[in-house]
Amino acid sequence: MPELLIEPLAEPLWPLLNKFYRSHNSPMKALKGGRLWVARDSEIIAGLCLTPVVGGQWLTGVFVDPAYRGQGLAGRLILQAAAEVEGTVWLLCHPDLEAVYQRMGFSQETVLPQSLSERLVRYKRNKPMIAMGLERLVRSTSDNV
Repeated sequence: MPELLIEPLAEPLWPLLNKFYRSHNSPMKALKGGRLWVARDSEIIAGLCLTPVVGGQWLTGVFVDPAYRGQGLAGRLILQAAAEVEGTVWLLCHPDLEAVYQRMGFSQETVLPQSLSERLVRYKRNKPMIAMGLERLVRSTSDNV
């Protein structure tokens, strides 16, 4: 895969990620209060949102342009965004995606914060869902010296 630009999306440009989602008829939306990440070729070709929750971040909105799928782009985007997170990165997904996220280091052996536990219970009323977490090291203040 060619070198693509993967970076946080500046807040004034956030509407571009929602426009990207809509252009692909995706129901995903960038969450207010989150940190948006995108991959760009000449334009946005993938995106995600990391939203703060107690103990880490909630990963949502992972979407890759169909023309760029099957090249590991989602994994690159997720791992680069997660590299800047302290604590755990959690996601809620369909069980069919478990192996995809396991390859990135996510596991169902995680303890969800209450807000995500409650959300998972609600989601599971309508569709099969699992929770997974990626444990990130918490940097100590001595690491910054």
